[in-house]
Amino acid sequence: MGSSGFAFLLLFFLDAVARESNPYIGILAYMVAPGFFFLGTGLVFAGAWLRRRRLARVEHLTGSLHIDIDLGRPRDRRILTLFIPATAGFLLVTAMGSYHSYQFTESVTFCGEACHTVMEPEFVSYSHSPHARVACAECHVGKGAEWYVRSKLSGTYQLYAVMAHKYPTPIPTPVKNLRPAQETCEQCHWPAKFVGDVDKTLNYYIADKSNSLYSIRLQLKVGGGDPTHGPVGGIHWHMNVGNKIEYIAADESRQKIPWIRVTDRQGVVTEYRSAKFTNDLSALPVRRMDCMDCHNRPAHKFNSPESSVNLAMSLGDIDAGLPWIKTNAVGVLCHTYTNESEALQKIASTLSERYPNDPRIRPAIAAVQGIYRDNFFPEMKSSWRAYPDNIGHKDWPGCFRCHDGLHVSTDGNKKIMGNDCNACHTILAQGTPEQMKLASPLGQKFAHPQDEYDPSFQCTDCHNGGL
Repeated sequence: MGSSGFAFLLLFFLDAVARESNPYIGILAYMVAPGFFFLGTGLVFAGAWLRRRRLARVEHLTGSLHIDIDLGRPRDRRILTLFIPATAGFLLVTAMGSYHSYQFTESVTFCGEACHTVMEPEFVSYSHSPHARVACAECHVGKGAEWYVRSKLSGTYQLYAVMAHKYPTPIPTPVKNLRPAQETCEQCHWPAKFVGDVDKTLNYYIADKSNSLYSIRLQLKVGGGDPTHGPVGGIHWHMNVGNKIEYIAADESRQKIPWIRVTDRQGVVTEYRSAKFTNDLSALPVRRMDCMDCHNRPAHKFNSPESSVNLAMSLGDIDAGLPWIKTNAVGVLCHTYTNESEALQKIASTLSERYPNDPRIRPAIAAVQGIYRDNFFPEMKSSWRAYPDNIGHKDWPGCFRCHDGLHVSTDGNKKIMGNDCNACHTILAQGTPEQMKLASPLGQKFAHPQDEYDPSFQCTDCHNGGL
């Protein structure tokens, strides 16, 4: 009882003076320690009551019972001499244990590995992300008492869900109760920063026998939203530095956006709707756009088979000289498996059978297995299929959720820009390695590799992460 009470006070003090809040320290400080304290208190009173009943049966001890400590007796002095240092040592050990428990709950290891099966997908994807050195609580909790309390309540339920096996698979993205980006992301990222144009080259390997390389060099018009640091425009025009963008989503994952309201710097408000949207606005939640509406997988991105294999081939981890290796590697990754062991075994056997006696297949198998381990978690049903990535528009609607050319203003005079390839980026060069040498500073019209395409189509009409 005494040790648990001391542990509670110490954890409470550490919690109060800590620079960063933690969603799990409440489990120790406000549940585990008090639980043991009250359990110990109950046992003390229960023991005292049982002892009194036992002694009451003896007639000569029916009077008042009390503890008699006489320091004049050598026996009592010896007991007290041993009791004081033993108690101090026990409290010291309890303090050290409590402190290390607190430190452990602050760690990424606890958040990602304490519940290994449940949190493994998030932990592995986080470990390979640009935010791998940012502690979980800094983004998922942030600063402030209100969100601190919310995180404690959420963490308590999550602990119960794990223990009772009541968690969903896959773990859903917390889009409903996610803290606004201004209070988390913008503690490190400066929204007024002017980025300008960014040069980027994307390498694709076509699904043919020779795995033909097709590259696209883009000049991304990232721009900025603050006129004091650069011209307002580009992708970051959407930043809520000066423009206010609000929308209504028709689904929980926010992949269908039928209504948008834009308020510009002069306060002019324009509403846009898709043709089929006739709902009553008063009954629907309106969300203000922030960083997370596009950068929705900043630390937990699950790469698709197609993009992962493209990267591995461009790095030389998978030899592009293996006939049909792009098709075979993506195909074996897209197959559904019951567990990781089965998947790794099937990947090895399938690719070995298709390339017998070719020494180049061994490193390719290792690379494909590595892709699977990093991005596929069959026990939790977690992969790129479960988590839309809104950056870009190739495998998921992304930008085209709004920029599909189908959102028209209420007066019918305006339309949100559609899928114009040069709206957000300029294609400087594209095609085979030889064609990539013919860069055009003013830009080129997008040329789809191998065959023509209908410009009214969106990329996701064909591409799905496996193509």
